Amino acid sequence: MRGSQCNDSFVPNLDRPHKISTATNRHGGILGGISTGEPIICRAAIKPTSSLARSQKTVSRQGEPAEIVTKGRHDPCLLPRFVPMGEAMVALVLADHWLRWRSQCSG
Repeated sequence: MRGSQCNDSFVPNLDRPHKISTATNRHGGILGGISTGEPIICRAAIKPTSSLARSQKTVSRQGEPAEIVTKGRHDPCLLPRFVPMGEAMVALVLADHWLRWRSQCSG
């Protein structure tokens, strides 16, 4: 991505006189760790679970071909657990930053 594609120009806010907004929200609402007043957008990605219910090829400590079988519980999809954990983590981080700001700026 080029810098010109990521750049957000500052423009007058037509809905709120004497306020400044950005033309787009490509920065996700945070610039340099500070909220711009725009909606905060979070994106997350997770990798697939590494344990499978079938054997996998691997290499032993001696460098010889081997197979490994994972026994026990296997989660075929982490998504149902990830969504509430991701939301909770975002809420925790936002609350932490708000408390830090409040302790430093409320006098």
